[in-house]
Amino acid sequence: MDRAAEERLQAYFDRIGAVLGRPERRASFAVYAMGILGDGERKSLEPIAARACADPDRADAEHQRLHHFALDSPWDDHAVRREAARYAVEAMTEREPVEAWIVDDTGFLKQGTHSVGVQRQYTGSAGKVTNCQVAPSLTIATRTEQLPVDFALYLPKSWTEDPVRRKEARIPWNLEFATKPELGLALIQRAFHDGHPPGLVLADQAYGSSEDFRDGVRALGLHYAVAVDARTNVKVYDKRGRRRDEKISVKKLAHRIEANGGFRRTTWRQGTKQPLSARFALRRVVWAGKAGRNERVLDQREAVWLLIEWRDGEVEPANYFFCSLPDKMTRKKLVRLVMQRWRTERAYEDLKGELGLDHYEGRRFPGWHHHVSVVLSCYAFVVAERARRFPPSARGALEDDAQPLAA
Repeated sequence: MDRAAEERLQAYFDRIGAVLGRPERRASFAVYAMGILGDGERKSLEPIAARACADPDRADAEHQRLHHFALDSPWDDHAVRREAARYAVEAMTEREPVEAWIVDDTGFLKQGTHSVGVQRQYTGSAGKVTNCQVAPSLTIATRTEQLPVDFALYLPKSWTEDPVRRKEARIPWNLEFATKPELGLALIQRAFHDGHPPGLVLADQAYGSSEDFRDGVRALGLHYAVAVDARTNVKVYDKRGRRRDEKISVKKLAHRIEANGGFRRTTWRQGTKQPLSARFALRRVVWAGKAGRNERVLDQREAVWLLIEWRDGEVEPANYFFCSLPDKMTRKKLVRLVMQRWRTERAYEDLKGELGLDHYEGRRFPGWHHHVSVVLSCYAFVVAERARRFPPSARGALEDDAQPLAA
């Protein structure tokens, strides 16, 4: 870093330090954060302490101080994450407005059974069921930058309903079991009440198929564009705005539209080798409810846009999205916004590959959250520096090279 960047880093540490309060916490945070930002391959406590000490004989004492900061020191994770997010969002929005809030989750591969929240479960990080922790996250995105602002560790019932495991892992006694959609909605609610600039909420079908998740987003006055399951039943509106009586799955509807030539090719951005495009169809629909769960009549449900993505060479559509936006924007703009969801993969790669998000070796609930908070704080500084150094046009070129998963 040049001198100006070093001065900004010091000012940023002071800003986070004001939230942490006590001098010893500020000092430990600085050591921890510099270890995360540094070149060391391993970003867990012991190697960070060793790199921070010129005298090897003092490394153990430094390790104990960092261990106390990560596990026992009662500082507020939410307050630190909020301040870090505000710092980065300020820099991001000087260039361009926030477009999206992206809910997703990532896995932390583990061995054994003692790390808090670990069990055999599916994670997209591995693409299979494996022994891991899983954590939903919320990422705030402008057109060219993405900032993870919060995480929530998913605790299976095998942890929340076991008093012995709860005590050993120091899980707060008032914390009850919550599904991933419930955790994702809680992250959105927290960001909303923190006053972050709003964006279109994007999520995959694990979240978007939940009626409570969709209703919770709309209760905040936010709009969503979320994936839903192919078996989801809807009723379709005709061009005059009249709702048809037929209940039909979105998959069957897609094939009917395809038979009538209703899909149109849309390109949403330039990829590394070629433009990224697929065929899309857009229809106005209302969710028809689940079998045996039709307590709410259709007239009380909000009409949404159904966006269907059909990729070249595929025999079935790849994705179905419910979009609550009231006005029919251009198909190209809506597709571009919906395709922002995959940008969380780039953020996860940075957080794990560069900043050691998944390097924490402790087993307890407070330590996991403190580690994540320090990593998010470091990433917020990196994002702010990136936003200052690269204008949107340059960042756009970098993103085209950096996000092959969007295809």
